[in-house]
Amino acid sequence: MKVIILCGGLGTRLREETEYRPKPMVPVGGQPILWHIMKTYACHGFKDFALCLGYKGEVIKDYFRNYLWNRSDVTLKLGRNPQITYHNAHDEEDWTVTLLETGLTTNTGGRLRRAMQHIGPEDVLFTYGDGLTDSDIGATLQSHRDSGGLVTLTAVQPAGRFGELSMEGNVVQSFQEKPAQEVGYINGGYMVLDKSVIDHLGDDACSFEQETLQALASKGMLRAHHHQGFWQCMDTYREQQLLDKMWVDGKAPWKIW
Repeated sequence: MKVIILCGGLGTRLREETEYRPKPMVPVGGQPILWHIMKTYACHGFKDFALCLGYKGEVIKDYFRNYLWNRSDVTLKLGRNPQITYHNAHDEEDWTVTLLETGLTTNTGGRLRRAMQHIGPEDVLFTYGDGLTDSDIGATLQSHRDSGGLVTLTAVQPAGRFGELSMEGNVVQSFQEKPAQEVGYINGGYMVLDKSVIDHLGDDACSFEQETLQALASKGMLRAHHHQGFWQCMDTYREQQLLDKMWVDGKAPWKIW
């Protein structure tokens, strides 16, 4: 099952870091937050990734192209027929990473539509490149299969400013993007999408949150898997510092590997 991760936004509220690199490449404990997200999925058995690139996508391409080079001891044989010998193995050798150029200004729904067109008709896992959790991905997938909805999102409970969910059981009845006051449950990402959700995505200007999720909620086709554990986004420099300190102190709840 493929995992689609949005990696193309400008990350303007984290300008201290994103002036030089895309937000998914901002480090937490010496590794990009994107790596932590992918490690979470891999620990649950999902190791086939499609990354939707946009702003400074070449930084992400360079990172994965040079992944083995930067993590290994190497021996170089110079000359007209050069050879490289890598002396180390790493835990990510069974990952498959597809790097998709989805446009510099494409909105979230447009990026998702481009990715789903590329990978073909199949259900997918889907998330953003800036949030960490200890949520059970397999449990979310099972919840989705049992629910009969087109999209199942992971509902978490931090403070406000995100997309507020009104729910009855696991049926999402309305979706309000970024309310002003503090809320109960919000969309924490880490979603499961039925393959037919592509029929509910618009053009490159389509907002997955403001258009697709709201429309699905109004039709009773949006579900939630409740997660009571850890979830934290990295939207600001303060949040980046918080996550980095958790890792350095050995108190990173999302580290399940």
